[in-house]
Amino acid sequence: MSRLDGKVALVTGGARGMGAAAVRRLHAEGASVVAADVLDDDGKALADSLGDRVRFVHLDVTSEEEWQDVVAQTERELGKIDVLVNNAGILRFNAIADTPLDEFRQVVDVNLVGVFLGMKTAIPALKRAGGGSIVNISSTEGLGGTVFCGAYTASKFAVRGITKVAAIEYGADKIRVNSVHPGGIDTPMTRAVMDEEGRKYVAKKVAGLKRMGEADEVASVVAFLASDDSSYCTGAEFVVDGGVTASAGF
Repeated sequence: MSRLDGKVALVTGGARGMGAAAVRRLHAEGASVVAADVLDDDGKALADSLGDRVRFVHLDVTSEEEWQDVVAQTERELGKIDVLVNNAGILRFNAIADTPLDEFRQVVDVNLVGVFLGMKTAIPALKRAGGGSIVNISSTEGLGGTVFCGAYTASKFAVRGITKVAAIEYGADKIRVNSVHPGGIDTPMTRAVMDEEGRKYVAKKVAGLKRMGEADEVASVVAFLASDDSSYCTGAEFVVDGGVTASAGF
């Protein structure tokens, strides 16, 4: 018996990158999974490749109405929601003084408001299921600052903070809420903003393992937090960074 047998998980940003890796891992461990994203073609292809325990739904995480529709559809079709993985996110580079207000708001809307709306909408469903697990994907930029990442860093610190509040507020409902903090993961999002030389530079800066991480390595932590193996873990940060934050950076 797999440790997620019988559980139903909803994963945002589930069409590619770390989200798709989480969908695959949760499915492999026995869960039924709803992959939600705005990337319809990629999401449908992923669901088709995995079979009848995975389905794709379109979701703009900044829309409360779409969140309500997706949660209702998941409960209607799969009976419940046990696990929410708030993974959807975007990355933009700019110095603070050069960041357009629209760009700042876009990053905060997806990375933070999306997490807030996901929890707001899914928590009643998790209560109806008798409890469960929420996994919010933050970043090492939710633990420390990075130049030219003001909007991203602000959003990821906020995800870390709202995770702790939710853990305190809903622990009595048997809902655990934790944040995962990846650093330097090789995904389509990071490849969109750095070439091969950039990835080599990042790998050299990893104080511990001297390489970028893989999406599957983050998915392993997500699966642990989704499962009852993490039954006494809530309100905590789980860092998946190869040792980046082990160094003071000098």
